[in-house]
Amino acid sequence: MNRTLLIIDDSKAIRSQVAQIFSDGKLFVNILQAADGIEGFKLLVNNQVDLILCDIEMPGMDGLKFLAMLQSREDLREKPVIMLTSHDDLDTKVKGLESGASDYITKPFEPSEMVARVRIHMQLKTLQDELRRSNQLLLELAQTDPLTHLCNRRYLYEKLAVELNRCYRSTSPISLIMADIDHFKRVNDQYGHQVGDEVLVKISDLLQEKLRTYDLAARYGGEEFCLVLPETDLHAARNIAERIRQRVESLSLAPPMERDKMTMSFGVAAYDGTHDGTIDELIRAADDALYEAKNGGRNQVKTKEITP
Repeated sequence: MNRTLLIIDDSKAIRSQVAQIFSDGKLFVNILQAADGIEGFKLLVNNQVDLILCDIEMPGMDGLKFLAMLQSREDLREKPVIMLTSHDDLDTKVKGLESGASDYITKPFEPSEMVARVRIHMQLKTLQDELRRSNQLLLELAQTDPLTHLCNRRYLYEKLAVELNRCYRSTSPISLIMADIDHFKRVNDQYGHQVGDEVLVKISDLLQEKLRTYDLAARYGGEEFCLVLPETDLHAARNIAERIRQRVESLSLAPPMERDKMTMSFGVAAYDGTHDGTIDELIRAADDALYEAKNGGRNQVKTKEITP
């Protein structure tokens, strides 16, 4: 594993001594050095550092100020920091630990003790990293449709609650598009569910391509999708839905559907941000517009205005 150690100490001799201790490459492949906290923080921001050995007493930015800088950054506060000190003072150690330090080593240090302490903290970091990855995976599984990798219905409602609240605070519009693949049952009946799944994935990829970074696409259920468009009024949302409709209609499909054409129907509803409304009301309005599009011949966009 390509791990990196950052040594921060105003003594060049100490930095060289520590670097020599870890020069065998067993724990770290890369070793970075800094003469003070400011230089060390710059190296930390610009490099993937796994563990930091930092002197507590340095001119300029000392070790405690360096810890405070780390704690101010959410992406850095989990970095393990072992403080180096010339004083075996309990109050100083406690203050450092309360400021975010992981451990202390008193100078002059024994190389074997330093290696042992660093190895323990690297093992702890590995376990913590694995736990964070597992938690992130569980979160993604809880929020994501496993087939299309779009957001699922549960996360859709959570996102809508946040965006509706923002809409009313800023008096800005928000639009919702309900979209349904036309005659999708025929695909499953004629070609099987595996081909049907491939179509769902292709449509999902297309929806993601056409959205802005702060928009949201969700699989609402079956062959039905939902698009949340913050800061978008009804007219703009209708234009977006129309562009997607045309893009779907022109899709080239893989065998055995190379001669088939897919189409989608769309229902669009919006709040203008000047009056309160509910998630259910917004979804119901978009769903009513979608029902009108389906009954009107499919492969079209219909809108529904929500009035106070």
